[in-house]
Amino acid sequence: MDGAHYFSPDPSAPENRRSRTVTLRGTERDVVTAGSVFSAGGLDKATAILLDEVPDPPARGTLLDLGCGWGPISLALAAAAPGAEVLAVDVNPRALDLTAENAASAGLSVTTLTPDDALAHLGPDGRVDAIWSNPPVRVGKQALHDLLDLWLPRLAPGALAHLVVGKNLGADSLHRWLAEDRGWSVDRIASAKGFRVLVVTGR
Repeated sequence: MDGAHYFSPDPSAPENRRSRTVTLRGTERDVVTAGSVFSAGGLDKATAILLDEVPDPPARGTLLDLGCGWGPISLALAAAAPGAEVLAVDVNPRALDLTAENAASAGLSVTTLTPDDALAHLGPDGRVDAIWSNPPVRVGKQALHDLLDLWLPRLAPGALAHLVVGKNLGADSLHRWLAEDRGWSVDRIASAKGFRVLVVTGR
């Protein structure tokens, strides 16, 4: 896998750190981004739409940011639910380091983990109380399906996963796959600027 990709577990492109000021659910945050991490230029449009559309997460429990990048979703979760455990999960160690740094700078509590470490942290029967994700669609359809097949069953019964996906990147076909092939209860709660926000209910 090309180490320049944001979904690489071994990023090889120069780090090229840069400071940014972003607005996350109405709050300005000073953050650091870097090369080979998703949306190094700042807050991407899809994540901004997700954060604008999601309701507040549960105040307690375990909240999962799947594919955290430099951490905008994790920061928003931790700010909205300071009494919850926020898990920021990514295969990219540079992304995990940035998320940890950005959370610490903001005075927010976030635990950064690789997927394997997150599964070990949860234990074989552990469930999460919410998932917010701008999933890495560009890993390819099968890899994306495998990712969702791994993590959506971790939703507690009745818990919600909010996913933002570009319409031109297969949001509607993903909706059909989740509902028809996998039997999930799926709703589309928003459509803006070419992106869909899908909600999957845990069972």
